[in-house]
Formats: sequence, structure tokens, C-alpha cells
Amino acid sequence: MQSNRSVFRTALPLYFTYFIHGIGVSILSQYKSALQSAWGAADISAVIQVIAALGLGRLVALPVSGYVSDKWGRKASGLSGVVLYALYFLGIAFCASASAAYAAAIIGGMANSFLDTCVTPTILELFKEKGPKANMFTKFAMSLGQFVLPFAIGFAAARSFSYSAVFAFLGALIAADGLLILTAPFPDMEKTQKKTKGSAGIRRGIVPVVLMGFTATATFTLWLNCNQELGSLYGMADPSMIQSVYAAGTIVAILATAFVVLKKIETEDVLVLYPAICLAALAFTYVVKSPVSPLIGGFFIGYGGAGGVLQLVVAEANGLYEEHKGKITSVVMMASSLANYVVLAAAGAVTATYGVDAPRKVVLLNMAITAASVALALWIRRGKKA
Repeated sequence: MQSNRSVFRTALPLYFTYFIHGIGVSILSQYKSALQSAWGAADISAVIQVIAALGLGRLVALPVSGYVSDKWGRKASGLSGVVLYALYFLGIAFCASASAAYAAAIIGGMANSFLDTCVTPTILELFKEKGPKANMFTKFAMSLGQFVLPFAIGFAAARSFSYSAVFAFLGALIAADGLLILTAPFPDMEKTQKKTKGSAGIRRGIVPVVLMGFTATATFTLWLNCNQELGSLYGMADPSMIQSVYAAGTIVAILATAFVVLKKIETEDVLVLYPAICLAALAFTYVVKSPVSPLIGGFFIGYGGAGGVLQLVVAEANGLYEEHKGKITSVVMMASSLANYVVLAAAGAVTATYGVDAPRKVVLLNMAITAASVALALWIRRGKKA
């Protein structure tokens, strides 16, 4: 058994990869104008397409990364993710065209997949019965990176650092973290993974878990991408404030869930409660047409939607496939990645159809998806308590 010191020697650099990941998935949108100019692109849509390539890379790599994690070990998957992330940052720093940046972004998405199939299984194996709680801190690390990013960009701008210097620094930072991962002790997979009874195929309870990977992601994806339009429709002077309270709700949820909520109620009950909170918050923002309602709703959607639900879903899936943690993490994350594409395409169609009132129609769409999450969570709970 690993000592507490060796556990944290392994866990901390793994959490740090998600801190960098939180920055990596957000930083392109912070430098849209500079990147458009550097790439000689006609308009900002070229940068948006590059951002979308992150999701494509994630989908491409997930089937492979889970196999690598289970076959060659968590460390191999993690180091692959670190190398790919360093290539992504350096590629964006020095590429001179949108097409080259697109290729770099695909590599960045692939990096995310390899980190997913390293970090979550390793954290669950390291912390054992406390694994679901510990896994929530991957989300905390990611949210912390996104919180720090605007301040870091302001710091760099005040000192006239170019975006290239910032990206190169991030590449060097995650490469240094990779050295810590390389030398960290990882748990022996054969000793920590007990064989799960049942067939190697579809096991009882996995279907609602995987489907909830889709719906849980869809809830916060729709809100993240459509809340500012709702705020403008309701007369908010600064709709960007919704993002701030949403982030605050997420951080509060992770801390509260890990240190208080999961000590009082079971994981499967949290999976019912949190989407129900989201559903109530979405209904509130739909019914109450006030500049304040998106702020109130945003906090509770951040709490219930992005405050660790997906991480708990992944932990549930890993509990069903103890001997295939890497592969089952890939499956849930593929459902999560698919949600990013499907629901945003649906939101685009709703916007094109309903015009001015489209933001409220998107809220209705989100309510339907979140209600599906509640139903799936009840299915999961019924199966666990049967």
C-alpha cells in the first residue's frame, strides 16, 4: 500500500495537468483577435473553427487512449497526454496559418483524452473508497485554471508578453509537470483492480450511466454557450457577469460536495439531487424575466450542473468495470464529447428558427435535457438500491 506521501506525490502532478487543461481549453478564445491577425485569417470564424477542433481531437483519441491506459498503464497514458499538450501549446505559439493551428488543436484535444484515461482511473485507484470524492478535484483544478487565466493574461499584457510567449510558457510548464509524473509512483494495476463479476460486455447499470455522461455535459454546455444572449434579452447591462457567478457556483459545489454532501448522502442520491437543482434553476430563469434571474440561475446551474456531476458519473462507471477503468472512462467521455456537438447544433437550429425569443427556447431545450438527467439518475439509483 502506498503511503500518504507517495499518494500525494502522484496525485498533485495529475491534478496540475487539469489545471493546465482548464487554461488550454479556454485560452484560444481570449486571444481571438491576435490569433486571427497572426494567421492572416479573413475573420474571427477561423479561430472559432480551431477551437472546435479541440473537441474533434478528443473524439478521435478516446477509443485509443482507454486501450493504452488499460494495456500499458496509467502512466503511459498520462505521459502521452503531457507530450501532446506540450505540442499543442508550442504549435499554437509558432504556427503561421489557421490550417496549422487546426492541426495543433486536434493534437490538444487528443491530449485531453489521454489525460482523462490516466487521471481519473489513477485517482480512483490511489484513493480507493474516497476515490469519487478525490476525482471531483479534477474539476476543481480545471475550474481554478479557468479562474486564474484572465489574471494571467492581464499580467502578461502589462509586461508586453506576446501570446506566443504565453503559449510557449504553458508548453514548458506542462512538460516540467510531465517529469514529475514520470518519476511518480503509480499503483500496481493488477493489485488495485479486482475482477468484476459478470460478462465483459454490457453490464447492468452501465446504460443510464453512459447516457448521463451525455445529458450532464449537455446541461452545462448549453448554458455556457447561450447564457449571455438570455441576459441581453432580459436587459442585463453586463451579461458576462453570468459566467462569473456560474464559476463561483461550480467551485462552491465541488468543495461542498467533497467535504459535506457526500458525507451525508450516497453518490447516487447526489446524481439525482444536482440535476434537479439545475432543472429548478432553468425553470426559474424561464419564468422570471428579470435581469437578476440569469445571475441567480447561473449560480445554481454552476452548482448543480458543473459542480462534479460528470466526475461522479465517471466514478460510477469505473465501479461497474473495475478491470477496465481506462476503457470505460473513454466510453463515458465519448458520450460527453458528443454532447458538445449535438446540443450546440440543436441550439443553433433553435436560434435560426425563433429569432429574438430563441434564448428562452434554448432554456426550454435545456430543461428537457436536464429532466432526462434526473430520470437517468433515478434509474441509476434504483439499480444501486435494488
